[in-house]
Amino acid sequence: MVLALAIIARRWRFELVSKEDPAVVDFIIYKCKDGLPVVARERTGKAEIPVGGPRAKLQTRGQKGGRVTDIPPVFVFSTGRCGSTMVSEMLNQHPGVLSMSEFFAQLGVAAFTRKKISGDEMWRMYSEHTPRMRIVTYEGLTEVLYPFTDPVARFNAENLPPILAVTLPHLTDKYEELFDELGPAVRAMSDATPADHIRALCQWLCQRRGSRVWVERHGGSLILASRLLRYFPEARIVHMYRDGRETALSMAKHPPFKLALARARRARRIGLDAYRLLERFERRDRLTQAIQKAQWRMTDLDAFMAEEATLPEAAELWSKMIETGHRVFGHFPPDRLLNLRFEDMQQNPAEEARRLIRFISPELDDDAWVAEVAKIPRQTESKFAQLDSAQQAAITAACRPGLERLGYSS
Repeated sequence: MVLALAIIARRWRFELVSKEDPAVVDFIIYKCKDGLPVVARERTGKAEIPVGGPRAKLQTRGQKGGRVTDIPPVFVFSTGRCGSTMVSEMLNQHPGVLSMSEFFAQLGVAAFTRKKISGDEMWRMYSEHTPRMRIVTYEGLTEVLYPFTDPVARFNAENLPPILAVTLPHLTDKYEELFDELGPAVRAMSDATPADHIRALCQWLCQRRGSRVWVERHGGSLILASRLLRYFPEARIVHMYRDGRETALSMAKHPPFKLALARARRARRIGLDAYRLLERFERRDRLTQAIQKAQWRMTDLDAFMAEEATLPEAAELWSKMIETGHRVFGHFPPDRLLNLRFEDMQQNPAEEARRLIRFISPELDDDAWVAEVAKIPRQTESKFAQLDSAQQAAITAACRPGLERLGYSS
């Protein structure tokens, strides 16, 4: 993998994506429509998607029938390990919101390597086990909701479909029924861009749930922020973040981040900054996908996981991701960007929950929902404070650029 990166670095010329993205075209105009489902005010817990009822048809923008969703989609971008999963859990209790948890984490760049694909091809992306799923099913990754270790489960670690790892079980307890119903609907779609396939999928799920907007969140999503905004220029952004010193301690022990840090460590041995190199591939989806495929073919996962990541390494990665977010969407106006601090969510959960839902749409503001989800955030003990002074100084120095960018004292 490192050799492949070295060859590519010498043979390609790169230019960083400009701050003002010229690819923001084909903007979708959303208008409020009459007759949309009314948000139920007394429902709590997981807002189920009904399965087995009248079959909905997937539609793209060019098809007749209009749009169920009338509110622009929202991406929750974050470094990961900062409370973003909590945001998905909160939004999943609002029947007006379709919470797409870890959707793009499983698809990755592969979703955007083709201009147009068939419904069959798109369904394979959702349903076929890929090498990148090895990290999803790795021991200790608690985010996976599908019970793949259960002996009687339909799927196991060797064949678990990407969309069943987290996304569908997050939405409903009847995730396998929904998976079976979704397959024929997706395969029946005509050729379309991957982004339009995804829009249609989310519209179909919104229709089944009676939701008015879809919100996607996955850990570490700042790495994909530029690509996602290029393909979904209509989207608005919630940036969820936490003090990098606390986040880095969690990142250093989390399997996907341990893998990323181990790969970066190997790249540094031959003089490459893997993170900056991949940043420069932001508009080269096929090349990035080729690199990632090569990485997985050459990765001895157990060997990589056996390496202990240093806390300054994790802190530096956190800071780089924060700088990526600032470059990609830091210039967005307040009506398109909401900043959420984990610490504020802990201190004032009801106020921050209301700020979140009103940003998505004032029409979705709901006192009962706010009261219910305000119970989710909880106080946590600082792990950074338990380190010795030398460790604290090293971590603070490594993540200082990101801390200052976000307004934390350093």
